[in-house]
Amino acid sequence: MPEKPKKSRILQLVEYAAAYVFITIFRALPFWLTNLISGFLGNLLYYVVPRRRTIAVTNISAAFSGMPAYEVRRLARESCRALFLTAFEIMKSQSLFSSPDAREKIRDTADNLEELFQKAKKIHDGSGGCIFVTPHIGNWELLPAVSSLIGIPLVIVARPLDNKYLEKLFYENRTASGQMVIPKKNALFVLQRTLQKGKSIGMLTDQSTMKGLPVEFFGRKALTTPVPAVLAMTKNRPIVVVACCRIADFRFEAFVSDPIWPGEYQNEKDELLRITRLMNKEMEAIVRKHPEQYLWMHDRWKTYGGSKELMS
Repeated sequence: MPEKPKKSRILQLVEYAAAYVFITIFRALPFWLTNLISGFLGNLLYYVVPRRRTIAVTNISAAFSGMPAYEVRRLARESCRALFLTAFEIMKSQSLFSSPDAREKIRDTADNLEELFQKAKKIHDGSGGCIFVTPHIGNWELLPAVSSLIGIPLVIVARPLDNKYLEKLFYENRTASGQMVIPKKNALFVLQRTLQKGKSIGMLTDQSTMKGLPVEFFGRKALTTPVPAVLAMTKNRPIVVVACCRIADFRFEAFVSDPIWPGEYQNEKDELLRITRLMNKEMEAIVRKHPEQYLWMHDRWKTYGGSKELMS
């Protein structure tokens, strides 16, 4: 596949300036107004982008068989709204994470947060680093920032942007909270070294991938990345499913699963599938609690050519 032509420097600067102004404005807005704007933009996305609407409605209908059509449509609209609300929360949270009393302020955003802080820290310390995975639900971008506040050194994988100025802006925002960011391409070696050094890894693992394993998610086989299971098996580290779902204006319900450890095995593929099934099962349980906050518009059950035979 030919590479996309690089954007001109002027276009990159225009995009950067627009994003900077946009972020600055939204950081100053009250939550009630960002909620209204999120609802408007979410409805706009739902009605104006038919392909994403169709994917969301199809995915929800298949995941919750028997759900009335009007409820399916409502969940799809709420999912679109949640995407924009997540972006606005990230913009508004930067000052929170940089304040001296950040941990105390973060603790106030969820009733069970301190208990879960300690659970995650205990798993990290006891295993010498672990693999934290999260689905695209609630505010998945808050979790890496929170980890540094509780003393968990975390490396996250991100796809670089095609605008070097925006990339620098977002990179600085992420690293300001103590995260280390590495590019997605050829990341496996770096992730293995990360675990060897006693650090933990943060990954989003609910996107369809051509090289994925066909593992059930909401009763249907979905191509799921094997990377967490590969890392768990090669470095004997546990996988921990985490999530951060909103229950009010910048108030959240947090989730930290029990560790999923690799076991003794004779067949490598069977063990990869076992671990990945458990990971998907934990993620599905979280999505079932807050389905309106999941990214249903992503084509999670997408297939690629020869993979269709594996999915049957």
